Amino acid sequence: MTASIAISGVRKSYVARGREVLALDRVDLDIAPGEFVAFVGPSGCGKSTLMNMIAGILPIEEGSILHDGQRVNGINRAVGYMTQQDAVLPWRTVEQNVALPLRFHGVNGAARTKRVAEMLDAVGLTGFGRSFPAELSGGMRKRVALAQLLAYEPRTLLMDEPFGALDAQLKLLMQEQLLRIWQAKRQTVVFVTHDLAEAITVAQRVVVFTGRPGQIKQIETVTLPAERDVFKVRFLPEFEAAYTRLWDALAPEIRRGEAA
Repeated sequence: MTASIAISGVRKSYVARGREVLALDRVDLDIAPGEFVAFVGPSGCGKSTLMNMIAGILPIEEGSILHDGQRVNGINRAVGYMTQQDAVLPWRTVEQNVALPLRFHGVNGAARTKRVAEMLDAVGLTGFGRSFPAELSGGMRKRVALAQLLAYEPRTLLMDEPFGALDAQLKLLMQEQLLRIWQAKRQTVVFVTHDLAEAITVAQRVVVFTGRPGQIKQIETVTLPAERDVFKVRFLPEFEAAYTRLWDALAPEIRRGEAA
């Protein structure tokens, strides 16, 4: 099967305070179509840098990234991108925010209205279409951002700590929402998080990065069922075993970063 995302020999450096810093070094990874993969690693290990390269926001210095068989060389318009800081516009209603990417993709008025209604239903916001972001809770704003991301059905979702600012309870609710939508649509998802438990909860595979320069240290295949209950999954022995293996790989990298 052709990989949805094929990363080969990727290297990336940048200049900070007059010196070159190597952020990523010789990263190789294939992500299958419809697969949900999480990236974890210490701060500054290049997780978000790699995500930005898949999105075409950052140029590829060395190596290559293919998305659905096409080399990424410039902005990758076939992906949807959701960050910790949502892109919800405060002066637009919920409906207008969700409709925005559809307008950019040339979807006409009737089809746009129908699609917005479908997406608000999918994220549990039916009845809030005419509300403004300031009238919503933090969790509801995240649901708007998720609906906005999914509205035009990108083949691949890139999610960079999208729930990082939420409290533990809201984070679980958003994880449940995301998994339910992914199980229905089976889009390829790349999910960056600092929360190891979150990575195991949502992903099929968890990729552990070393400290800078970022390299792939370990890949854990999560043996939990694809249709999992995010509220109960942490009590399963498979979850505990995966957490222990991943923490044993991750902890030395975190300690090394703190000592540097």
